[in-house]
Amino acid sequence: MSGPYCPRCGQPRHGGDHAACRSQQAALEPPRYCAECARRMVVQVTPGGWSARCSRHGESTSAGRSPAR
Repeated sequence: MSGPYCPRCGQPRHGGDHAACRSQQAALEPPRYCAECARRMVVQVTPGGWSARCSRHGESTSAGRSPAR
């Protein structure tokens, strides 16, 4: 899901420096903020992957995702 907000830091995608958000190490981390509304998400990390749930926009999971570049 891509939206107007950065899923790593919650700031608007356009503007600011998101180099740390796009780093290889950050690509392995689950998103912490909803990309649609910038709300903090409930994140659960398991040995098999992760799930992140926004109270307004639902759940996303690591299933079927490749690391961001």
